[in-house]
Amino acid sequence: MLKFILQRLFSGIFVLLGVAVVIFVIFKVMPGDPVKMMMGQRSDKSTEDAIKKEYYLDQSMQNQFLFFINDISPISVHEENEENQKKYDYLGLIPLGKSIFVLKTPYLGRSFQSQRYVSEIIMDRFPSTAILAFVSMLFATIIGVLFGVIAALNQNKFWDRFLVTTSILGISVPSFVSAVLIGVLFAVVWREYTGLNLFGSLYELRAYEGQQLELKNLILPALTLGIRPLAIVVQLTRSSMLDAMSEDYVRTARSKGLSENKVIFKHALRNALNPVVTAVSGWFAGLLAGAFFIEKIFNWKGLGLETINAVFNLDFPIVIGSTLFIALIFILISILIDIVYAWLDPRVRLN
Repeated sequence: MLKFILQRLFSGIFVLLGVAVVIFVIFKVMPGDPVKMMMGQRSDKSTEDAIKKEYYLDQSMQNQFLFFINDISPISVHEENEENQKKYDYLGLIPLGKSIFVLKTPYLGRSFQSQRYVSEIIMDRFPSTAILAFVSMLFATIIGVLFGVIAALNQNKFWDRFLVTTSILGISVPSFVSAVLIGVLFAVVWREYTGLNLFGSLYELRAYEGQQLELKNLILPALTLGIRPLAIVVQLTRSSMLDAMSEDYVRTARSKGLSENKVIFKHALRNALNPVVTAVSGWFAGLLAGAFFIEKIFNWKGLGLETINAVFNLDFPIVIGSTLFIALIFILISILIDIVYAWLDPRVRLN
């Protein structure tokens, strides 16, 4: 099992390295002068040289890439001096002459616009995105399983056809289209009845009251983000339930005189949920990335909104850092799913 985990971690490192290479190449060919963006009104030569030195822009392209990888790596080599100790806040491991082999938090640079550390921005914004993705997945799972069971129990009847058709529509409609439709209907047309806001975040700043929790602002973005996984869960649950209901153990349970509710929920549904669990675990990572456009439409102050604003402002460090962070989340969740599968089914480890 340990060997299996190490193999997955090793492959995950190479995937993350590949993402870093692609990001570096893309942003090096994009227009815009980062030095001028950061200088603003400061046009003196010393300021320009300091910025170039901090972001390695005075180095060759090859050295810029090596320094970039060295910065984002948790294990790296740096010159032993007070400036680097303050910048990276590292733990020295092995002295290497004038340099030192260190263990540190990956350094993602500072925002061109606000001069805040990118890691601080990510940690500040990511919880809102994670909450949005979690609530969306929870909504999609509960409602999707319920609708899937209803569709399976009414096979080839009205509710079955209605739910299957609706789920196909839910998969087909792009998230940004459904976001606009849901926002206009529930927060504009029917606002008198729903009381929901078109724009808002989990915490809102109010005069004389400070930060206030606004759970109602979570409803529309979570509903919009959960539509596509909801449609998938409905179809998977329906298909799995139909297969389970035709199995021998279900017929045996019925022959023993168990009530229909026990047969359905204790025997059939319990075994039909395996593919649903697979879909849910995979979709959660996808929702973190899919939340970007939803956050922009509903002005949800999460990592997605921050990243999209950074793209418009050509604030490359935030875009690079956010992309690497989301890629890391994808990889970790994929590895966790592989480990759970390997623990449940030894055949996965052997293969």
